[in-house]
Amino acid sequence: MPDQAMPALDTEVRVGTMMSGFGNHFASEAVAGALPVGRNAPQRPAFGLYTEQLSGTAFTVPRAEARRSWLYRLRPTANHPAYRAYGKKTLLRSAPFDEIPPSPNRMRWDPLALPEAPTDFVDGLITYGGNGDVSDGRGAALHLYAVTASMQGRAFGNADGELLIIPQSGTLRLVTEFGRFDVSPQLVALIPRGVRFRVELPDGPARGYVCENYGALFRLPDLGPIGANGLANPRDFETPAAWFEDDDSPCEVIQKFQGGLWTTTLDHGPFDVAAWHGNLAPCRYDLRRFNTINTVSFDHPDPSIFTVLTSPTDTPGRANCDFVIFPPRWMVAEDTFRPPWFHRNVMSEFMGLIHGAYDAKAGGFAPGGASLHNQMSGHGPDQASHAAASMAELKPHKIDNTMAFMLETSAVIRPTRFAVESPLMQLDYDDCWAGFAKAAVR
Repeated sequence: MPDQAMPALDTEVRVGTMMSGFGNHFASEAVAGALPVGRNAPQRPAFGLYTEQLSGTAFTVPRAEARRSWLYRLRPTANHPAYRAYGKKTLLRSAPFDEIPPSPNRMRWDPLALPEAPTDFVDGLITYGGNGDVSDGRGAALHLYAVTASMQGRAFGNADGELLIIPQSGTLRLVTEFGRFDVSPQLVALIPRGVRFRVELPDGPARGYVCENYGALFRLPDLGPIGANGLANPRDFETPAAWFEDDDSPCEVIQKFQGGLWTTTLDHGPFDVAAWHGNLAPCRYDLRRFNTINTVSFDHPDPSIFTVLTSPTDTPGRANCDFVIFPPRWMVAEDTFRPPWFHRNVMSEFMGLIHGAYDAKAGGFAPGGASLHNQMSGHGPDQASHAAASMAELKPHKIDNTMAFMLETSAVIRPTRFAVESPLMQLDYDDCWAGFAKAAVR
């Protein structure tokens, strides 16, 4: 079939077409006959396409851990000029985070303002902190974005880790090598390491959060005694069907590599994969489909019961990074202080708020804002929330119209200079724990 001409693609048919399942082995072709049958690398692929494997894990990992996909594209990815350093100054940072010393202080920030100048996704990323070491594949970086422009003639790829994108306002259209799809607030997207993508803004300016995971790939957590079902169900994750652009116009490709940004210019568009198969691909998930599990007797459960995705370490139960959400849910616990209790944690916690209010804070934590409670830093409900929960009538109550999340890591999160010196930092955050009366013990 190599001498066949590539048929014209009906682009409207494929936009938004999604396939169901997390980590599934998918097979998808944008043009009939583009995907080889019964083999990965035929001598002469159909339509003269080029065969390429994208490996997200080492070849020799246990089969259950292996993640890779085969791509059949108009041009090989190897066809590019040398990269050069990206000239623009940005607020994107990477591990090791050593701009300033780590701090045990609790921190909270107001939401980012939208930039006045046109700013796309790459230039709109701002790092608040992180941990680990990008050079040996451990830890994570925590970014926020505020963007007002679509990426025009540009594409981005991250060689340092996978990206969990959490929109807070505005819709992102993600055009990737595997296909394209939209994510809006209360949906999240997971982009594998190395996959090139473009971010468009179909509805105008957008704002949100990004977790850059240097460690083991995010996966669904084990359920243990919960059983076979619950929390984030695999079928609710969606992966785009194959779609491609036959574009001969120049495109700047920006790559993040070992903490730095590098750029090169192609004489064509990079989104030219006509077919693919495998189990490494972008996906999205609707947080509203999370099957929340809560107590029906007494006590507030550990937040681990709200885990959507986890990046494990070699120590069982000790996560490189957990993505945890606090969605709408019923509270029915008897003789119980229902909000999160006061605690000090060996894990470090970075929180964001997508919409609504968080039940442990009466004010100050706004959608688009963030907070950091580092390892062993005491935190919990503010004084107003504690007083209200202590005196509340304990009838069944639904926490509604809210969606908060937490990125919890096993290492200390080291903030960036921007995060510590930004006027967005709430210097009076400690005051929310002032005013607690001494217990009357005699």
